This record gives sequence, structure tokens and C-alpha cells, in this order.
Amino acid sequence: MTPMVSIRPLPTAVRCLRTQRLVRPCPAAALGGRRGFATAAHVQETGAKYDGAAVPSVAKASLQQRKEAIRNAKPFSEFLTDSFNREHDYLRISITERCNLRCLYCMPEEGVPLSPAAHMLTTPEIFYLSSLFVSQGVTKIRLTGGEPTVRRDIVPLMQSIGSLRSHGLRELALTTNGISLHRKLDAMVEAGLTGVNLSLDTLDPFQFEIMTRRKGFDAVMKSIDRILEMKKLGANIKLKVNCVVMRGLNERDIIPFVELGREKDIEVRFIEYMPFGGNKWSQGKMISFQEMLDIIRVKYPALRQVPGHKNDTSKTFEVPGFVGKVGFISSMTNDFCGTCNRLRITSDGNLKVCLHGNDEVSLRDLLRKDNQGEPIDQEAFERIKKIEMDRRDGLLSDETVLGWGQREQELLQVIGAAVKRKAEKHADMGDLANMQNRPMILIGG
Repeated sequence: MTPMVSIRPLPTAVRCLRTQRLVRPCPAAALGGRRGFATAAHVQETGAKYDGAAVPSVAKASLQQRKEAIRNAKPFSEFLTDSFNREHDYLRISITERCNLRCLYCMPEEGVPLSPAAHMLTTPEIFYLSSLFVSQGVTKIRLTGGEPTVRRDIVPLMQSIGSLRSHGLRELALTTNGISLHRKLDAMVEAGLTGVNLSLDTLDPFQFEIMTRRKGFDAVMKSIDRILEMKKLGANIKLKVNCVVMRGLNERDIIPFVELGREKDIEVRFIEYMPFGGNKWSQGKMISFQEMLDIIRVKYPALRQVPGHKNDTSKTFEVPGFVGKVGFISSMTNDFCGTCNRLRITSDGNLKVCLHGNDEVSLRDLLRKDNQGEPIDQEAFERIKKIEMDRRDGLLSDETVLGWGQREQELLQVIGAAVKRKAEKHADMGDLANMQNRPMILIGG
């Protein structure tokens, strides 16, 4: 078990990277605000327009600053840009292989062999990799699993990653089955949690046990209710409920899920059943996005699509008069590969550039290279920081044991090479069914 530790940002390592980064700054940075945001106070100080007024004495200087920022803007990080010019600013990190459910589509009935504890990324390693990716322009990090809430130190881990907001991180999200979320949610929101994707495939408690091979429906609903309660109290947290639809099991839940949003601020997203190792996928079990759409329109013919973001994985719809929304993730019949901006790190430290690809590269082994291949715990992490600070201050040469400077560059080169190898799109449905890939639980949802 990783000890519960509180970690502050590693400004020296981030600063070292920031002097070399190829990140496009937002003009708002010239106003002194966070990347991509200009605060009212900074706008007033610089003389930019705010509430229809301006401060004439510095307005010209402010305009000149903004023009200068735009003129000097550099491309997005080359390391995170693939050969099809897709910019990857969204990182998903699996923090455990363990789960308290056994969902049919996620893992084989017999379960999966768990990796030795020493193979799992430690909290300092996860924080360091998060810092590295944020330094290159990642603005959103999602923690996944397994079931991430079973990791005992998840709250301190989220606190450490949340501290990266001052370096450009804008969103810290979680994918969870909701079984134990309600017990930790308040602390997570305080740590910086901004979004929850909650997996729930049926609104029938009996069917829930069939699909998950476990009890827990009431606990999941308790977590949903707690999120909605916190939203009403002003918490800035998005809620999306993910439902994998499988023919013969839960297609009758489609309409009840849509109606869940009649008065609740929930976006329910229906996901086409996808093939992964051991989940006995077949095309006959899959219900396509178009078929799900047709089922809903029989009862709600006014269902209409709403505009989305270019990087959305989900096509979003709404029923007029409903508070919530409905989404469809159509990975099998209508992929969104052309605008993919996601990278994944598995809980054992492998970088995976495509959910449906089987190519992986180890970041963990390179990260531990000068630690005799041993996990980097808090003590080792503090030692590394001290060595890097001494190197920065000129007390040591660049040839330092455990010095981050060289290690950062090696990691970035490996990451960049993997991103450049990313295919234009994943394989077609028939080919995916025959490809070797990890079970979903060992990838990270």
C-alpha cells in the first residue's frame, strides 16, 4: 500500500521544463491571469475593457502586450502533437487495477491476475508524470481504474495533482462506479475535483447484480444524489452517467435513463459495447448509436442534437423541457478518432496512445532507471528534488544521479515518439474483435 503523503508541486522540475516547452500561451497570460483566463482585477490593472469600461491611461500598453503575446505565441508541445496534427491536452491516468465490481463488459468472469505491488506507479510517480504532462500543455487529467476510489490515498493524490492548477491544469476528473464515492466526495471536491463520470448500466437493482456480479445499487444512487446535492449548493462539478448498452441485458433501461434527466441535471451517455480482452464481445450484442436513437425517438420524437466541442467523444442530444441531456459514444459505428486529444497511462506505468490500440511503452521503467528500478517513494522523491535543486543552483553538474533534468528529456523523447506513432484511426469493428488488447479494467476506463 502506498503511504498517505502530502506532496507540494515540484517548481524546479516544472520550471526546468517550462524553459523548454513548446506550449501556445493564451493572450490572457499577458494580462497576468491563469493560462487561458484573465481575472477582472488583472483586466482593470492593465486597462483592458471590463464591464464596458476601460482604463485609458494603460489601454494602449495593454493592447500592445496582447499583440506581443500573440506575435510570440509558439505551437502546442511537439511532444504531444501526433503526425496528424492532433494536440493531446487530455491525460487519463489509471491509479489501480483493483475494483469492487465485476462488470460483464470490463473483465472476464474469472477476474484478472493483478500486477505485483512493486509494478504499480506510486503517488510521487503519478504526481511527477502529471507535472510533466501539464508542463507540456495538458489541461485536463482524469483518474481512472480499476475503481480509483479503492485506492486508499486517492484524496492526498488528488490534492497533489490539484496543486498543478497554478501551472495550467484546468480540470481534474474522476471515472468511478460510485460504490464508495459518497464517502469521499466532499474531500475530493475540496482537493479540486471538477467532474465525475459515473458508470451505471441499469436502474433496476436486480439487473445491476446480474451485470456487475455484485451488490451495490443503493450506494451508487447515494453517490449520484450527493453530487446533485453539492451542485445545488454551488459546487462546480459536472456529472455524467455512463451506460454500456448490451442487447438482451439492459436495452429496456434506455428510456428510464433518458427520463432520469427530466428534473435532474444529469447527462446520461449511452456507450456502444466494445471488444476488450476476455469480455466475450460479439457484434450481435452491440446496439448501435442509431438504433438507440430510434428507440428514444419512438417516445420522444422531439429529441434534438445540441452543439458540442470538437474534441467531444459523445454526441449530445436533449429532450425539450428536460433539465438533463443525453449523449451517445459511438466508438464502433461512428468513431471520433479524427479529433482525439487523449492519452492514457496505465496503473503499471505504460503510455497507451489509443484505447483500442495494443501498442504501449513503459514510462515507469525509465522513471525508475536511476533508482535501481525500485519504486520511487516519498523519501526517494524528496531526495530527487534536493538533487535537482542543487543542480539548478550550480552546486552539481548535469551528470547527477537521480537528476530530473536529463530524465525529463528522455521521458519526453519517449512520449513524443509514441505519440508520433499513433495511427490515424483505430481498427474497424471486425478487426478489433480479433485483436489482442488488455481487459478494460487493466487499461483504465
